[in-house]
Amino acid sequence: MQSREGEDQRMMKTGRVRIPLSRDGIVRMKARALRRGVWYRVLSRVERACVDLVVRVVERVRSRLLLRVLASVLRKLDEALESRVCRLVREMGGKLASELSRIAQGWGNKSAEQWVTDSGFVRYLTINYMNASS
Repeated sequence: MQSREGEDQRMMKTGRVRIPLSRDGIVRMKARALRRGVWYRVLSRVERACVDLVVRVVERVRSRLLLRVLASVLRKLDEALESRVCRLVREMGGKLASELSRIAQGWGNKSAEQWVTDSGFVRYLTINYMNASS
């Protein structure tokens, strides 16, 4: 079985998304999208055809133009595959934690400045936010 490092070398990071550069990585992402039911819902016919052609023809993506096209399609898939909790942690959790941290620091709690970087606390605040808003 191949090591994790070898897998990382075949990925390109663009912003938040890691784009698989190998056929295996693209096939895995397509399989996840099919299992979750987002393959046909999120991608157009042309985008699906592009990914299918890359899987059939290309062993490893080397062309910058093809990489750019593939990156936009796979970014769409990645956003659609992201769970609601993960998206809210990314979008709201940090804001909530920094606001609470600022208030607590104003009250004299010196350890409150570390709350913003505590992933467990950020996740906790996000889930509380989700439960309060539903």
